[in-house]
Amino acid sequence: MSKSNSEKSSALMILIRIAVILLIIATLVPALNPARMSGMINKNSAFITMAISYSSLFDEFTRPLNRGWVESSTLNLIYIASLLVTINIVVIAAGWCMSLGKKRLQKLGMKFITIGSVLAMLSMGLLIPAYLAFSETSKPDRVQPMFANGFYVFLAIFIIVAILGVLNWINIPKLTDADKYEMESKYKLFLMILPFVILCFIFSYLPLWGWRYAFFEYQPGIDLSMDNFVGFKWFTYLFENPATRSDIIRVIKNTLAMSALGIGTSFLPMAFAIFLNEIKASRFRKIVQTFTTVPNFISWVLVYTFAFALFSSEGFVNSVLIDFGVIEQGTNFLMSGEHIWIKMWAWGTWKGLGWSAIIYIAGISGIDQQLYEAATVDGAGRFQRMWHVTVPGLLPTFSVLLLLSIASILSNGMDQYFVFKNSANKDTIEVLDLYVYTLGLGSGGSGNIPLATVVGMLKSIISVTLLMGANRISKLVRGETIV
Repeated sequence: MSKSNSEKSSALMILIRIAVILLIIATLVPALNPARMSGMINKNSAFITMAISYSSLFDEFTRPLNRGWVESSTLNLIYIASLLVTINIVVIAAGWCMSLGKKRLQKLGMKFITIGSVLAMLSMGLLIPAYLAFSETSKPDRVQPMFANGFYVFLAIFIIVAILGVLNWINIPKLTDADKYEMESKYKLFLMILPFVILCFIFSYLPLWGWRYAFFEYQPGIDLSMDNFVGFKWFTYLFENPATRSDIIRVIKNTLAMSALGIGTSFLPMAFAIFLNEIKASRFRKIVQTFTTVPNFISWVLVYTFAFALFSSEGFVNSVLIDFGVIEQGTNFLMSGEHIWIKMWAWGTWKGLGWSAIIYIAGISGIDQQLYEAATVDGAGRFQRMWHVTVPGLLPTFSVLLLLSIASILSNGMDQYFVFKNSANKDTIEVLDLYVYTLGLGSGGSGNIPLATVVGMLKSIISVTLLMGANRISKLVRGETIV
């Protein structure tokens, strides 16, 4: 193949990969949903939602179905079309992955992409009868028939992808018997990590679109528009309002105090892993590890239930103390706001100690055994080997985890504090994450969502800044970065 033909083939391959990526992104954008053939269909539903959630489509049409304004077959048609198109998009995505391989695998990938695009276009044709059925209803003002603009967008993308698929298939050189279904190792590794990158994008980066609520006078059920755009009103309100400023100072103090306790005792999982590794009876060691790891998988609601059974007025601890004559009347220890930071740290340590030690146990298994043998020959005892061999071997892992903990010092989570929170300890147990939740949803969901978004934004920005600072410290101290 000549150089010009090779460059042309490479350019076509890049174009089809970009087109497929745009197609996949479009399935996640509600405004481009091609199946929204009625105004009653939730405008916040993306195309992929229509395919995987049958109930989300029918829930909006309960009344029209009962009144006979809409036939269930029409909604079934939309669901089937969405499902078939989504399946074909998956086929196209599989072809995209194959395009990273060598010639034979690329040929197969182009077939997948072309066939998937054609079948997807045919499947989208099922949406047209659904729109016509909505248009012919006896109550068009209630059903609100509309032809989705996203239909044309998806149709155009499928046509482009199909054409590029054919062109790429033609431009791939003729196969020989030596060509196999192979892929370079770097692309194999890329495809292995790709699902996790996609999940990270969906759950960590896509929600950042919600930051726009910080710039609007938003009320649940009201659309965002320039009519309720307020700019930086809520940012200035956060610092100018005395009550809000006082609350922020209080919850940050609680957050930093509890995070400091966690960081100050972050050596405990490493120490636990070292001592656990020194248990010679393997059966006993497995029992201890199992019993200390299981609490991590227990929800905080169940942990609170366990705590209530122990420390409530009629709990086990009070019953024992009363039986031995230590006290005359039971005391509800959970309704006390004293030493709440230490109490929360204790529950968190009990729940996560065994789980946090796993990474150190794995690190111990990676330490060269010859170091232990050399230390033994030099006369080192068990504790000396632990201190001079095991601990130095785990310090790099400990340093990275410590710096990451410092970077996330403002992120305590909220589950633990939410279930243990009550009127007696509210002021000292409320951390930043719980404050954002309470501020946003409030009592009965009547909270201030824009202000909660502002607090969440500032928390994220500070956390990223701390992460970059921790990364810089790691570079200066250890000569290695963590990001």
